[in-house]
Amino acid sequence: MVDLFDNGTPEAEQGNAPRPLADRLRPQTLAEVIGQRQVIGPDAPLTVMLEAGSLGSIIFWGPPGTGKTTIARLLAHETNLHFVQISAIFSGVADLKKVFETARQRRRTGQGTLLFVDEIHRFNKAQQDGFLPHMEDGTILLVGATTENPSFELNAALLSRAQVLVLERLSFEDLERLAQRGEEALGRPLPLEPAAREALLGMADGDGRAFLNLFEQVAAWKVKAPLTPEELAKRLMRRAAKYDKNGDEHYNLISALHKSVRGSDPDAALYWFARMLEGGEDPRFLARRITRMAIEDIGMADPQAQTICLDAWQVYERLGSPEGELALSQALIYLALAPKSNAGYAAYKQARAAARKTGSAMPPKHILNAPTRLMEEQGYGKGYDYDHNAEDGFSGQNYFPDGMKRPDFYQPVERGFERDLRKRLEYFEKLRIKRAEGRED
Repeated sequence: MVDLFDNGTPEAEQGNAPRPLADRLRPQTLAEVIGQRQVIGPDAPLTVMLEAGSLGSIIFWGPPGTGKTTIARLLAHETNLHFVQISAIFSGVADLKKVFETARQRRRTGQGTLLFVDEIHRFNKAQQDGFLPHMEDGTILLVGATTENPSFELNAALLSRAQVLVLERLSFEDLERLAQRGEEALGRPLPLEPAAREALLGMADGDGRAFLNLFEQVAAWKVKAPLTPEELAKRLMRRAAKYDKNGDEHYNLISALHKSVRGSDPDAALYWFARMLEGGEDPRFLARRITRMAIEDIGMADPQAQTICLDAWQVYERLGSPEGELALSQALIYLALAPKSNAGYAAYKQARAAARKTGSAMPPKHILNAPTRLMEEQGYGKGYDYDHNAEDGFSGQNYFPDGMKRPDFYQPVERGFERDLRKRLEYFEKLRIKRAEGRED
């Protein structure tokens, strides 16, 4: 589907319908764009490319309403390229061929084409490969937009030919500037008390287009006095927070939750936990991940942590939502404030690596059972020292394969219960050395 702007006439100007505020406030130059200074500010990538006259293909990665389409259109204007927009949702191979052929003909007349592809990650790998020859021969300058992680959704060949620029959600300050620009266009302020105005900014969740839609609704109300936050909430349904349970946001937020616990910050942990619940995350998924945190980041520094997580999980299964979620939140608080150690987790990973490296090495014969005479004749079980009969209940024998250097996988930290475990390890190591010296004598 080719954008209606491709013919130079905005859609709103083709009929009698009033133009939406978002369209009326669309920036005319890059300097008028609100936010995204990391991309279009002084010494930012796009600014440098434009000043050097070397604009290349780009992938804009960011959430909705952050200016991807607007910036792409302004780039075409700044570089005198013909702007063509298609959506990967509504376009197929036939549409792409038509766009490429038209761009090729246009190039013969001396004008290049900036092809803006919205939701470019929706194209399959073969369709993405179809852009490559036209990018390389200069038929098009590709500007793609995606809300998904390009590393996972776009071909490596396409990524190698385009620079990925990350666009961020608009800040409160950015949205306030947008509100002021809207008030100037309307010639009147929004009928909101300061606290209600701040609430309106929060409802947009960093989405500029959504904010202007909300702004336009509020501006149309006929009220006698500025509205309070409570009155605003009654009149305007709060937008649901953006959260894709199967996409980047899912992984970003669980990462933030996990690292908040690891960083011993219960308040941050509760915040990300609440964000995921508000987004509709399955509490059972959270219960499983919380239990994993106890194993991975607390471990033997506080063995009780794992039990508390399992108990909270069971409480949730019995009570359901919302009561059971309180049990999970309390488990999170416990984990965040518990002593931390990944010694057990690290030891396990080292042991797995050693197991892969040593392959099928047999255990030493002295610790093997000998249920048959043949095995006994082969030396199975010969020389085994029964630890309960040894002094201190410790024989100090070798339990690794013959010829394998004894590793030290488990290195407990000086925190929590692992302090006691470190003392035990040191105690047994001294006994092991003592027994080895005795055997040598």
